[in-house]
Amino acid sequence: MDDPSSHAVGVSLCDSAPLLWRVEDLRTARSQGLVGALLGSLPRTPRQNVRLGRPLLLLEEEETLLRERRAAAAGYQDGGGAELRLQVQQHQEDQQRSYEEQSVLALEDRKSALLRAMTSSHTESGAGALDGALRGRLEALDQSFTFPCSSLAVQLSTARAGLCYCPEARAALRADGPIRGRDELSCDAARYQVFRDLRGRGFYLTSAGKFGGDFLVYPGDPLRFHAHFIAVCVSEEESVGLLDLLSVARLGSNVKKTVLLCSPGPAGRVLYTSLQWSGMV
Repeated sequence: MDDPSSHAVGVSLCDSAPLLWRVEDLRTARSQGLVGALLGSLPRTPRQNVRLGRPLLLLEEEETLLRERRAAAAGYQDGGGAELRLQVQQHQEDQQRSYEEQSVLALEDRKSALLRAMTSSHTESGAGALDGALRGRLEALDQSFTFPCSSLAVQLSTARAGLCYCPEARAALRADGPIRGRDELSCDAARYQVFRDLRGRGFYLTSAGKFGGDFLVYPGDPLRFHAHFIAVCVSEEESVGLLDLLSVARLGSNVKKTVLLCSPGPAGRVLYTSLQWSGMV
């Protein structure tokens, strides 16, 4: 069996958010201890917060770690590339061709409905009068009929995206280029240094925004363990107010977690200071 960690990861960008869509990419990220957060709803299943599916949203630090390990490659095209402009032009031509075909079909349906209506309402009239009136109505319909663009039928692939069966779709997601360069990433250097150090020690990390920190630190897979630490990144030279220390320590105590003050230093070194609430004197 192939080692999933050796596969290149196709990273798609939604604005600046890195997303993983393929099951193989999710397996590769998990094999490297990267957790992320599922965002999508499952096919033909109402969206519920307890049952989410692909895509997987990565932290900026997780994407940077993939880039450093040279295991990630871009699954997106440059927005100004000639290939993308050609695809857009082809899509517009296909839409115009489909619009013209549907306009002809809609006109034929309208004529058939008019013919049925006039035939049923003039059963007792003469055949000549019926033919004349029908011919006039059909000619007027040919001149005045318009098919609005809003009525154009467009296929939307929702339940199945076709990524497993369509060779063109698989080729579009093939990881065959480098991930974004260092200058294109907005990842904070201090946060990433802490993330890389903790991940190197075997911990799993997720976002800790709802706990007032930078990362939630797990001793193992988050599917099996609760987080033990709330990592807060602060500089060694940064002064922290006493009330801020008390509030973050009390918060960690309330959620049964230890607060880690993480201070990045030179040569990749990180100084850790743990805070625990022990009560008032």
